[in-house]
Amino acid sequence: MNKRFPVQPANPERLCWGCDEYCASDSMRCGNGSERTPHPFELFGKDWQAMGKDFVMPDIDVSAAPRVPVAAGVSDRVSGVLSQST
Repeated sequence: MNKRFPVQPANPERLCWGCDEYCASDSMRCGNGSERTPHPFELFGKDWQAMGKDFVMPDIDVSAAPRVPVAAGVSDRVSGVLSQST
């Protein structure tokens, strides 16, 4: 059974949040590294759980994108490699 993950802990700097052990920052038992893993609340602020939920895929018109020129002979080498692998 997993421990419940606190959303906004009172003193997140006192613990390592890298695994389910929640070790004290000065005595980490799991060997998760030499530094403690910060809580998302410390990194991203109060609304860390809402991050990314309002993402909207932008409409991109690919036909309007500039064409990138291919160096001479590159497409021949690529098609040759592809035909050899099949």
